[in-house]
Amino acid sequence: MSIASNVQLLPEVEAFLNRNSLASYVGGKAFPAASGATIATIDPGSGNKLAEIHDLDASEVDRAVDIANDAFPAWAALPVDQRSKILLQLADAVEKHKAIIGQIEALDAGKIEAQAQGDVQNFVDTLRYFVGLSQQVNPRTKLDVPGHDAWTYKQPWGACAFIFPWNFPFLLIGWGISPALAAGNTVVIKPAEDTSLSAIYLAELATQVGVPDGVINVVTGRGATAGAALSNNKKIKRMSFTGSPEVGQMVGESCGRNLVPVKLELGGKGAAVVFDDVDVKATAEALVGAITFHAGQVCCDATRWLIHENIYDEFEGYCVDLMKDIRIGHPLDPNSQMGPVVNPKQRERVLGYLEKGQAQGAKCLVGGGAATVDGFQGNYIQPALLSGSLDNTAAREEIFGPVAYLTKFSGEAEAIGMVNDTEYGLANSVWTKDKDRANRVAESMTAGNSWINAHNVFAQGVPYGGVNKSGMGGGVLSVETLMDYYRSTSVVRPLG
Repeated sequence: MSIASNVQLLPEVEAFLNRNSLASYVGGKAFPAASGATIATIDPGSGNKLAEIHDLDASEVDRAVDIANDAFPAWAALPVDQRSKILLQLADAVEKHKAIIGQIEALDAGKIEAQAQGDVQNFVDTLRYFVGLSQQVNPRTKLDVPGHDAWTYKQPWGACAFIFPWNFPFLLIGWGISPALAAGNTVVIKPAEDTSLSAIYLAELATQVGVPDGVINVVTGRGATAGAALSNNKKIKRMSFTGSPEVGQMVGESCGRNLVPVKLELGGKGAAVVFDDVDVKATAEALVGAITFHAGQVCCDATRWLIHENIYDEFEGYCVDLMKDIRIGHPLDPNSQMGPVVNPKQRERVLGYLEKGQAQGAKCLVGGGAATVDGFQGNYIQPALLSGSLDNTAAREEIFGPVAYLTKFSGEAEAIGMVNDTEYGLANSVWTKDKDRANRVAESMTAGNSWINAHNVFAQGVPYGGVNKSGMGGGVLSVETLMDYYRSTSVVRPLG
């Protein structure tokens, strides 16, 4: 199959897709829907069908949770070095198959192929990181309690459930399941119905490298059925959801009824505060690069750009020129800088926000419409830059596309107030050469993450999470994340 004139599918990818009907994977084997119901998964770059995934019902998802719980005792009982060896074999296998998984991910999610391969490497690095941390965990912590011999004992929870979105399917699986597996839990993964292919490939690969049956399970289907069944299941021990605040609220309600601990990583409406002492051109390049990365489908993106009035016009000019030059194309075309959004519904959502924003008085400085790519009927959008008051809908609600909103400020206190005037609280950035001011502003912004002279920075060992409408229940990528996947028992023996 030829995707573009100068690109051919890898033989392994073509063979995988030519199976056409791809079942869920549970208990170390294919797990088809008994009804035979399937969902077509579409290449966002061409509109062509890639394959069919199976559409599980609630009872089948419940069965997958039972299988994960059945596999838990043996997996948890493995000495940490043996469990680590198995997980490192999986990391090695994923790295070996990076080109294959990356191409599957690019086709399924509409992600530029090089970026998709970067996501696969991120999975590998994340798994190795948490395996290394787990080897340093002492399960027993002595407590200094007068008159008592006391300690706490840490052990894994059991079957942990994960619902992932369509924007970073493989990377987020790595962020989610790596600490859970390293701690000795089993996992049930529900990928988005738009982007389930890399999860299925991972589960099959895990069995091939010796991950015990039932440790890594993938259930496919619709969010309203398979996803809801997973979050409603009373036998899961922990729940992690990444996605929209609206669905996150429903997941949180389900888990609350069952008293299941839940981690919610939700949306954002991040800001970038740019002071007048920056390298204007370099800062414009960095922010345009961020908003066009994966067509702006990044929850922690800076979508509100607050620019000091002294450099506002110069900054705007650079951004307009840069956005005009973005090369939009199919994800497997090596010349493409930005691919499509994930599906027609998302394209209409983004275009709708552009229309509403302008109707409320925003000025469209560049872009603002559907884009055409020769030879492909994909979900392409021009990157857009709006300007105006931050009271505008396009400046207040999460668009999840390549759209930034530009406004100006005159002083530090004003900028901080503008940043914090939002329901969200995921990630912001401040851009200045003044270190003291950078630290002061970074600490004053209400969000889980503040970055200085950069945006979208995910260093291992630094907690990442949201507050307010952007999430709850802890973050990812840190020691704290790993410890979330151990439960603690207090052991006390009175003395004398």
